[in-house]
Amino acid sequence: MNSEKIIVGAGTEYPLNGLLTLPEDLTNPVPAVVMVHGSGPSDMNEKVIKLTPFKDLAEGLVKYGIASLRYDKRTFAYGRKLARTKITVKEETIDDALLAVELLRKDPRIDPGRIFILGHSMGAMLAPRIDAEGADARGLILLAGTPYRLEDIVLRQLKQTAGSNSILKWIISLEYKYYAKKFMNLYQMDDEEAWKKKFAGNLSLYYFKEMGQKTASDYLLESNKPVLILQGGKDFQVLAEEAYRKFQELLAGRENTLYKLYPELNHVFVQGIYSDILKASKEYGTERHIGDNVIRDIATFIQDNK
Repeated sequence: MNSEKIIVGAGTEYPLNGLLTLPEDLTNPVPAVVMVHGSGPSDMNEKVIKLTPFKDLAEGLVKYGIASLRYDKRTFAYGRKLARTKITVKEETIDDALLAVELLRKDPRIDPGRIFILGHSMGAMLAPRIDAEGADARGLILLAGTPYRLEDIVLRQLKQTAGSNSILKWIISLEYKYYAKKFMNLYQMDDEEAWKKKFAGNLSLYYFKEMGQKTASDYLLESNKPVLILQGGKDFQVLAEEAYRKFQELLAGRENTLYKLYPELNHVFVQGIYSDILKASKEYGTERHIGDNVIRDIATFIQDNK
């Protein structure tokens, strides 16, 4: 295994540190994966307390002869600067993923016709759009994605938290009502109004409106690209009975679509411990690594799509 330091977006306003992990045998150009982060600021390993899913995937896939490119998310590297600007998922995620794909296509060690986009969580929600907006990948790998809109996920998680036995139940119930009112008639708002109305911090309602115009399933139904959809059964952030089954329902009859459900794995595809969203810090605070069963399934999907 060989990992090279690279810069995604060199020469742009937002250059990002990254790692290109390559297999030892480069006799012929190899397939490669671009990894797209979930929501919030995140480093190139997509570190969540003591879990490093992107590092695990990179070091696992390379054993199957598959290269990967992972890089710091723009909001991780330039959080303060971006806090003073208007931002959508295009600036936050999509533009950099497209630059990463372009970088790989120019590398003679990479097979330009076998570049895959691997998105996790919100990255999985955006992967089909990234492909449609210029990546033109060989295939898509969606880990813990959802066909629902982002605001639906936010409200469901608040409702889920309020339904627990937490002493904060009353406060969270008020938060749910507050944000549900904010999102009401979101798609009837004009863009200027949506920009002015804040969700939290510098994040506007336009961020949600712009992203929600088309969902992951909308993009997938317009494409015939091979897709692998993976879900953990013990994921309390993206629920299997909600998102995974909805994908199967909405994409019924779509060719080139594979599904993998791992009953004992959580949102980060390691062994689940708790089933309570309020115990997320404990869930992600115990060091574990993505098992070879997940990595093997991803590798097989890539190898089968030559």
